[in-house]
Amino acid sequence: QVQLVESGGGLVQAGGSLRLSCAVSGSIFSIDVMGWYRQALGKQRELVATITSGGKTNYVDSVKGRFTISRDNAKNTVYLQMNNLKPEDTAVYLCSAVQLSNGKRSWGQGTQVTVSS
Repeated sequence: QVQLVESGGGLVQAGGSLRLSCAVSGSIFSIDVMGWYRQALGKQRELVATITSGGKTNYVDSVKGRFTISRDNAKNTVYLQMNNLKPEDTAVYLCSAVQLSNGKRSWGQGTQVTVSS
């Protein structure tokens, strides 16, 4: 099982940008799908974006055109570039990794993103 550590959250004004990072301990090549989820206070956890080992990406409709997920295999890191942030993007953002070989999903501890209006 891999370990994930997120960073890059913070407070930003509406319209601003943040880049989240998810550092992977162990080989990123053992991971088939990596994703970013978010959970706002009092709401269910929501899938934001995913990227496969082959580089295929997928986004929830509410962030399409504003967020970009990417991975740097050399740095064992996955990123979430968030542009044109809105107050409704405020949430704890969590990194997730799925390894199909053993059926395991790993989670990071989360990083808080707060967007002020």
